[in-house]
Formats: sequence, structure tokens, C-alpha cells
Amino acid sequence: MLEEKITKKTNSPGPITSDSPVNYTFSQSSEEGGDFKLKPLIGLLKRRFTIIIGVFAVAMAGVVYSTFNQVPVYEGNFRILVEPVNSDSNIGKINLEMTNVRQSQLDYESQIEVLKSEALLKDFLKELQKSHPEITYPALVGSLSINRLGETKIIQVSYRSDNLKRIKIILDPLADFYLKYSLNKRQTKLRQGVQFVDAELPSIQKRLVDLQKQMQTFRQKYNFIDPAQQSGIVSNQIQSLSQQRLSLNQQLTAARANYASLQKREEQLAILNNAPLYQQLISAQRQLDSQISGELARFQASNPVIRTLQEKRANLLPVIEAEGTRTINIRMSEARSLIQKLEVDSQYLSELEKQLQIKIDQLPVLSRQYVDIQRNLEIVNQSLNRFLASREQLQIEIAQTELPWELIRPYILPALVSSDIYHNLLVGFGGSLALGIAAAVLREKMDNTYHAAEEIRDKTGLALLGTLPFDKNLVRNQSLNPTNTVRNGEMISDDLSRSAGQLSNSSPIRSSQSSNYYGEGSFWESLQVLYNNIQLLNSDQPIRSLVISSSLPGDGKSTVAFNLAKTAAALGKKVLLVDCDLRKPQVHKLSQLNNLWGLSSLISSDMDIKPVIQEMPQFHGLSVITAGPLPPDPARLLSSDKMSQLIEYFSHNFDLVIYDSPPFGGLVDARLVSIKTDGVIIVARIDKTDKSALQQVVDNLKISPINVLGLVANGDKFQGSGYNYTSTYSSYYFRKQEVSL
Repeated sequence: MLEEKITKKTNSPGPITSDSPVNYTFSQSSEEGGDFKLKPLIGLLKRRFTIIIGVFAVAMAGVVYSTFNQVPVYEGNFRILVEPVNSDSNIGKINLEMTNVRQSQLDYESQIEVLKSEALLKDFLKELQKSHPEITYPALVGSLSINRLGETKIIQVSYRSDNLKRIKIILDPLADFYLKYSLNKRQTKLRQGVQFVDAELPSIQKRLVDLQKQMQTFRQKYNFIDPAQQSGIVSNQIQSLSQQRLSLNQQLTAARANYASLQKREEQLAILNNAPLYQQLISAQRQLDSQISGELARFQASNPVIRTLQEKRANLLPVIEAEGTRTINIRMSEARSLIQKLEVDSQYLSELEKQLQIKIDQLPVLSRQYVDIQRNLEIVNQSLNRFLASREQLQIEIAQTELPWELIRPYILPALVSSDIYHNLLVGFGGSLALGIAAAVLREKMDNTYHAAEEIRDKTGLALLGTLPFDKNLVRNQSLNPTNTVRNGEMISDDLSRSAGQLSNSSPIRSSQSSNYYGEGSFWESLQVLYNNIQLLNSDQPIRSLVISSSLPGDGKSTVAFNLAKTAAALGKKVLLVDCDLRKPQVHKLSQLNNLWGLSSLISSDMDIKPVIQEMPQFHGLSVITAGPLPPDPARLLSSDKMSQLIEYFSHNFDLVIYDSPPFGGLVDARLVSIKTDGVIIVARIDKTDKSALQQVVDNLKISPINVLGLVANGDKFQGSGYNYTSTYSSYYFRKQEVSL
């Protein structure tokens, strides 16, 4: 089911109020998206039907003529086996293990291009032109076809011509030429391969020797064998040094403690007690002391014996003291020497640790250098092995009897290439139709007019208030009322003349029906929808005055204004139609009223309003003010205070006032009137209105204080019937009641 989304917007600056005119735009749901995508295409095909048929007829005629007048063409061919069926058969007799040897495969596309190239065929053409000088390279290649048969190893060479003899003249020598070419090419390729390998081998061998020397120098310089092994050695050395340093530090601590204890008196006495010589001297002193004590018991102190003993004792004391000092000094010297030795050993271990730390820091760099050298060495070694294997393989292939290309099916009697008439006509039909459609699309791209109401709405961004259909019956009725087709000695534009005929003759009064109903058909239904849409723009304060204009002349603005006024009057409104087009007025011709005086008379004089307002007797409730005599300066009159007073007077005395103004394009008249009314409606004529002109008018109105109510699409040739057309908008009326303004 069709869903409609109503968007509420106002063209007036500031917030939306109850007095702000509101425009409503409709958007179809995605359920009918396919129809809307298909509708523009159908419209294009209908509009450009003549172009499509014309181009199709011309192209199809050419196809038919060429199909039934083509000359019989014959085709001959031969087939060549370009690769052995079993690629291993050539070397099956030689049982050699060839590793890293890549067997070449034939690039068929490139080979076919080479076989058709001018550089290859020039020698063949020289021999051929000796007897047939008329055969040139373009003529040969244009009829020559070279293709691979599916995924096989066979190439088929075909030649087409309307001359049977020429096919044989070309294909026979061409087969021999290709076979010789393959043999020479293969031998040349093998020789070039051997030469290339021989030329590259010395440089590769030299690179290998240089890398080997580089590896040897690296190992000798850094005592470097392998990254993993070197890392283990350094780790073991560091562990061993750590253990040695721990033991050395313990010894050094003990030696320093021993040296410190030697300086104490108690430790020195303990050392002297353990010194043999010092103890002997002490014993000798004790013996002398004993002798002296014994002799003193017998002799006087002055006795020579006692004096002799005392002298010995006195001489012994310095010796004892010297020996004690010597013994202590020896022990302290030994302790100092031990400490110095341990400190030297500690410094040595520190230096070793520093050296190992440097090695540890250098190890990643050395490992990377080693790996780089080793990798390059392996690459060069592999390259050398490949080159040696390739040279051996090439020499084997040269030594063996290699078969060139083989002609497996020689040239036979050419067959007639039957022309498929039905296929050609079918393809021609499709191509001609596509060409016609392309021409229509090109013409459509060059057309700067609108072709659908939706297109006008989407491009301008304005609300589409209504769509007025194009009715052939109304156009035909125009011939019944030819009195309005001439204006001041000039022909009225087609749309105005057509509209006058449509509207004046399509709405006769029907005495048997209600006096409020003045017409029937899709055109009048469309007018009723337009009027109702205008009334629904603002439910709080109905629109009482509006201007109907267009971007350029010829869009049917006067027709829309006149018939909208009749529709409003038919629906019971008191309507006034004012012709503000003081340059090319049309309302008096559409309404068939006199134009002796009108709007220009009211503005430029003190004439009473009532005589100027003319009522149309056949349309109850409809009054008209014609333009009157054409003034020299219409803009000055429309911008006057008198015009503002008249607009205010009209709004207070009529339910709806419709102003038919000149087009916006290039004139200021419509702007002067629109700014004083409730809004303006722009009329655009399908297949007539210029896109750029209308867009320029819309852009100018968006930056002006004029309230643009929306637009009316006029002259839609694809509008539906009255009943269906009205039902299209039925959901809009019901949905509108639910919108809260």
C-alpha cells in the first residue's frame, strides 16, 4: 500500500507560527520505487519515439542491405603442434637428476602476437610480393587469424578471402615459414642461453670466492665460529669469572682482617710465642736472670761474676727486642703481600669481565654480520649451482635432437564460411535498436527542459501543489473558438491559445447539473486538487491572496490563474482575478471581457473600483479586473502606494484574490506584487520550461522575503484518468487532517 510522508516547511524566515504558510511535499515509499524508476525511461521512449524509429530504420536498412549483398567468403587453415605432447620424452633417455631447473612454458598470447607482427612477417612478405605485389601487411593481417585450440598445445592459423587461389598462395608458404622460424628460434634461444650462462658464471664464482674470504677473515678477527657456539663459550667464561671473583673476594676479605689483627698487641704476643728464635732468646734471658739471682745470694752486687752476668743480660735484651720486631714485621709484610696479590688478581678479573662484557655487547652485531655473510654465501652458492645445472641442461638439449614445431594438419581445400542471415539480422536488429535508444538518450541530454512533474519538484526543491494534464480533446476544441488567437496583430503563443481553447470550451454551463460544477475530466479534477492543496497549506488562517507567475513566457500562468479562479468560484468562494501583467495581458482574452479600463486605470487615476470589477455572468462568484491600457512604466504603477491600498481592499472584500503577474525572469513586476500577498505559485510547463531559467528564479526567491507556496506542473501528457488521478491524492487529504500545525 502506498505510504506518504508529509514534510512541513515554511519559506518565511523565523519560527513557524499559525500564520506561517506551510508547504507539503510528498515522497513515495520504497514499495513503488521500481515504478518511479521505470516511469522516466518510459517517458523518454515516448518523447523520443520518432528519433528512435528513425535511427533504427536507417541502421536496420544498412544491416539488411549488407546482409543480402555480401560476397561469399572462404576460409582455409592449418594446425601446428608448438610443444611436445609429453614434455618429459625428450630427456627420458638421460637419467639425470636436475634440481632447481625451471622448465619454460610457452606464453601463447605473446607467441600469437609475435606470429602476427610485422617484424616477423616482413621476410615472408618480401618473398610473397615477388609474385603477388598487391599483398601488403595490412591486407594480410586483416584476414589472418591465429588462435590456440582450447587448452591444447596446438595453434591454428586461418585465412579468409573471397579468392580460393589466394588462400592457398598464402597458407602453404606461411606454414613452412612458421616451421623454419620455430627451429631457428629454438636453436638461437639455446645458444643464447649457454652464452648467457657462460658470461654470468665468472662473476658468480668471483662473488663466491670473495664471500668465502670475507667469512674467513671475520672468523679469524673475532675468533668467531658460530653464533650459538660463541654465545655458549662467552656464557661459560662469564660464569667461571663470577665464581673466581667470589672466591677471590672472600680471600681478600680474610687477608685484610688478618692484617688488621696483626696490629693488635695480643696478636703480636701470640705470634712471638710461636716464634722459635724469639723463645730461645727469652729462655736465655730467663737463665741469666736465674744465674744472677743465684749469684746474688752468694756474692755482692759489685762482684765481677754478677757484673758479667748483668752485662750479658743487658746485651741480650736489645737482641730479644730486635728479634720480636723482626718477627712481627715479617708477618705483617706477608699479610700486606697477600692483600696486594689478591687486589691485583681482582683487577685482572675485572678487566677480563669488561672484555667479556664488550664481547657480549658486540655479539648481536657480530652475529648479524655473520648471518648476513653466511646468507649471501648460500645465495651465491645456490645461484652458482643453478647456473651450472642450467648450462648442463642446455648443453643436453643442444646435444639431443630437438623437434621443432610440427605441422599436424596441413592446408586443405577452403570451406565456405556460410553467412548466417538470421543471426546477422537479429544482431543488426538489436544493434540498431540500441543505436536508436542511444541517439534518444543523447538528444535527451541536450534538452534543457523538464519532462515530468517529479523532476521539476526534485530539481527545484519546491512543493508540488498540483499537476495539470495535457488533454488532446481540449486542444481540438480550440479550433471552435479561434477569436482569441490574435492579439494586437500578433499570434498568441501556442500554449496560451491552446489553453484558451481548452478552458473556454471545455467548461460549458450544464443547466441540468448543479450551478457549482463547471467542467469534468482529468483537467478539472486536477484543478480541484490544486485548489484544495492551496487551501490546506495553512489551516489556521486560509490563504486569501496569491500570485501566479512563471519563469518565462509561454508556461501557461494566465491559463492556470483564470481556471483556478473558476474552480474556486465553483466551490462557493467569492473570487477576484486581477490581471497584473501590464505588459502582455491575457486575462481579458481568456474571459472574453473588454479591456477598456482595468488595473492600470485604477492605479493611475481616481477612478472608482466598482466599475472596473467585471463579473462573469456564466460563473457565479467570479469577478475579474483586467489589465487595462498598457502603461509606459508598469513597475512604477505596481510599486505605488495605490497598488498596496488596492491589494488590501481586495483581500478584505473577497475570499480569494488571484493575481496574474508577468514572468519573474528579467522583470521585477511579479516581485513587487508577490511581496504584498500571502504567497506566490510558480507555473512550470512540462517539455517547455527552461531548467536554468526556472532554477535561477527559485534561487532568487529563496533569498527574498517572498513566500513561495509551491509550483504547478502544467501540460503533463502522461497524467492518468480523472477517477484514478483523484484517488492518488485521496490519502493526502486524510493524512492532512492528522497533521498538527
